[in-house]
Amino acid sequence: MEKIKNPRKILVPAEREKLIPKSGGKEKAYGFHGRAPDESPQRNHIKESGLLMPKQKCYPPVPLTDIRISDPFWSRYLDLVKEVMLPYQWDALNDRIPGAEPSCAVQNFQIAAGLAQGEFQGEVFQDSDVAKWLEAAAYLLAAGPDPELEAVADGMIEIIEKAQRPDGYLDTYFIIKEPKKRWSNLYECHEMYVAGHIIEAAAAYYQATGKRRLLDVACRLADHIESVFGTEPEKIQGYPGHQEIELALVKLYQATQNEKYLALSKFFIDQRGKKPNYFQKEWEGSRDRRTFKTGAPVPPPDLKYNQSHEPVLQQEAAVGHAVRAVYMYSAMADLAREAGDQELLKSCRRLWDNIASKQLYITGGIGATHNGEAFTFAYDLPNDTAYAETCASIGLIFFAHRMLQMDMDSRYGDVMERALYNVVLGSASRDGKRFFYVNPLEVWPKACGGNPDKQHVKPVRQKWFGCACCPPNVARLMASLNQYLYSTDEDTIYTHLYISGEAGIKIAGGEMRLKQESSYPWDGHIKFTVLSALPEDELSLGLRLPGWCRNWSVLFNGKPVPRPVVQKGYLKVAAHWHEGDTVELRLEMPVECLQANPQVRADAGKIAFQRGPLVYCLEECDNGANLSALSVDPGSAFSVFKDSQLLEGAVVIEGKGIRESEDGWGNRLYRPYKAAEKETKIRLIPYFLWANRAPGEMAVWIRRR
Repeated sequence: MEKIKNPRKILVPAEREKLIPKSGGKEKAYGFHGRAPDESPQRNHIKESGLLMPKQKCYPPVPLTDIRISDPFWSRYLDLVKEVMLPYQWDALNDRIPGAEPSCAVQNFQIAAGLAQGEFQGEVFQDSDVAKWLEAAAYLLAAGPDPELEAVADGMIEIIEKAQRPDGYLDTYFIIKEPKKRWSNLYECHEMYVAGHIIEAAAAYYQATGKRRLLDVACRLADHIESVFGTEPEKIQGYPGHQEIELALVKLYQATQNEKYLALSKFFIDQRGKKPNYFQKEWEGSRDRRTFKTGAPVPPPDLKYNQSHEPVLQQEAAVGHAVRAVYMYSAMADLAREAGDQELLKSCRRLWDNIASKQLYITGGIGATHNGEAFTFAYDLPNDTAYAETCASIGLIFFAHRMLQMDMDSRYGDVMERALYNVVLGSASRDGKRFFYVNPLEVWPKACGGNPDKQHVKPVRQKWFGCACCPPNVARLMASLNQYLYSTDEDTIYTHLYISGEAGIKIAGGEMRLKQESSYPWDGHIKFTVLSALPEDELSLGLRLPGWCRNWSVLFNGKPVPRPVVQKGYLKVAAHWHEGDTVELRLEMPVECLQANPQVRADAGKIAFQRGPLVYCLEECDNGANLSALSVDPGSAFSVFKDSQLLEGAVVIEGKGIRESEDGWGNRLYRPYKAAEKETKIRLIPYFLWANRAPGEMAVWIRRR
């Protein structure tokens, strides 16, 4: 590439055009772990076998070990995970939390390993809670040494290894209780879901510590599953009732470079929904038309519930159990990337668009109904009965992150940010010891206890759950937050999340060290400083312009960037970088009133408040009871204030509202309409902070005047 006379000058589009070599449009595409495609002999072997097609352009994430977060907002939460949440969850898994629902998860492994006596206790998938805890521990160990945590994790891994059967099988329910019924009820019994979480934990722990013990357990387990399932006549041609192992096998492939794990993942995805349907046959055969839990007769399986109603390439909309769905979509995206499968990628985009444009709560929640913890249909987004499971939003983040690795489009980062800052953060209490499983947008505590259709909604977070999939999922996501910040291609560093810290980013044959500083999400001023850089290569810094931002500006070394380039929502600042160079992005963060599509009937005539990435809500302790009697004028003025009692740096919104008077009603239930209103002050707090004070009502959507 031609040298630039003034290497510290920002390149405007016309100047960049002159520097693009006329090479017929060929573009370098990175393969596994940033290598060029032909460097991997395993990849060539797979390609020859027909599994892999030509590799498409990829945007690999910067590894979490190359990033150190030091952020006024997020450091508190990361410390909370390490110092409070993980120790608390370990106590919960060992049944040491007074008043909490018992877990028995560690005890089950001890019994299966022959180290204790007793019966299996808990849900059939209870093992997965231990696996997710281990995965979270691995991410913390990757960030820095912690001998005490590592010793606890190693001790648990030793127990898991002893529990594994000689043929590689590992599931404590069937080891302890029904060893002759392995793989006989894939629809209900979660054996591969459990295996998937063990495999994910193993890959993470190996990458963090270099220790192979759990990885070897995972390989033996995956080898056993591969010996049982496949297209061969003697094998079971089924697939998991709860998707998870599909994305885990891709991680195992990445850790071992053993292509059979990638092929097994693809088998499970390709097999799903084929005719005759496996779950229908299983119901008629090994299940004897009965349910696992009670043995009672049951109707034929709901094939939409676990997305097995048709092959994945034919599925047009997100349906069924929301966690199952987004875990499967994440695996499809992994395979689309690793196998270069364009048809899978098209399906991923189609399903993403359906969720983001028709089935996504303003908070980043998904799953409208508690009946099946499921998607329903387009625009059905009730507030007071919303399910919006924490795990579902975490799965949506997984899906978004994987899509960004193939399609550098800010719409994926926007949803990732929305789900992270509102649902995931809000699912845990400020002290890290209580959790929401369900994340509604409207709460009336009396109805939560008195209306059977709302009993899944809780006005306060719980110490633990009999089905405790969400708390360790929150821990593992937060512990691995680093890996969601940056991605690269051959000449650009992309920033997806604005979180302060330092990163060593390998790009273009060298490394750029970058420092990010901000007070996000309370303030939209973000500054990047180059700590060290490649001396010659011209590189771009790609900054996501959030979809919520209407006005922004960018400075390079204190001066406005001329004619800034924006591609698919990423602002690109190109230069020959030197130590001390700075880029400042300023995102305006006014209070914004949002309305829903008129087809969202639950929100008709209502507005919601957002500032930056944060959705806001009313709470009873600030605004009095009966929040449904309040209304607001979206055209009136709203002010923002700091309230450090809620959280250090927290910004709240205050303004004028109208309350319907409750005077003069007596014992009447109805009366002729009569205007009876009075002006009142309303106060809104960030949604993720609700339910940290006195229990009471909460509402995101407010009636519009």
